Amino acid sequence: MSIKSDRWIRQMAKSHGMIEPFEAGQVRHCKRGERRISYGTSSYGYDVRCAREFKIFTNINSAIVDPKHFDESSFVDFTGDVCIIPPNSFALAHTVEYFRIPRNVLTICLGKSTYARCGIIVNVTPLEPEWEGHVTLEFSNTTPLPARIYANEGVAQFLFFESDETCEQSYADRAGKYQGQTGVTLPKA
Repeated sequence: MSIKSDRWIRQMAKSHGMIEPFEAGQVRHCKRGERRISYGTSSYGYDVRCAREFKIFTNINSAIVDPKHFDESSFVDFTGDVCIIPPNSFALAHTVEYFRIPRNVLTICLGKSTYARCGIIVNVTPLEPEWEGHVTLEFSNTTPLPARIYANEGVAQFLFFESDETCEQSYADRAGKYQGQTGVTLPKA
């Protein structure tokens, strides 16, 4: 397996629709010249943005968190350009970008250091060969203070690893339960 470079990422986005919408370079400023958290192609990865739809975890109903029987009332839906995550809590969002992972590629999602330096952690997760969809992201606020997440700005980096052989069974072959997801997708048993 080898990690793939910016040239490979641009080629795969163009020829296979691997990332849509796709930004070939790094975007750091908006039109008014304001600083933003960068997104787009980096040296060996792709920095994704989160969309404006968030699910913020709440303990209002004192529900038990159970991945086999998840209670949707544990979240408050919010749409906006800035999401405030309560102290020691988390929020879910999804990428602006839609991914189509090739059969011989494994993709890993990591947090950006800008958020990590503020105590905001993005869950590390794989995108398996032939998985496709919007990626549901989880942001944990590990601080005792409220924390901001900015929609339509960089929030996580994806790394692409290409194998020299094709897997015997891909995520699509197994009809994985998160295949083709759009929007924020909650746990499925």
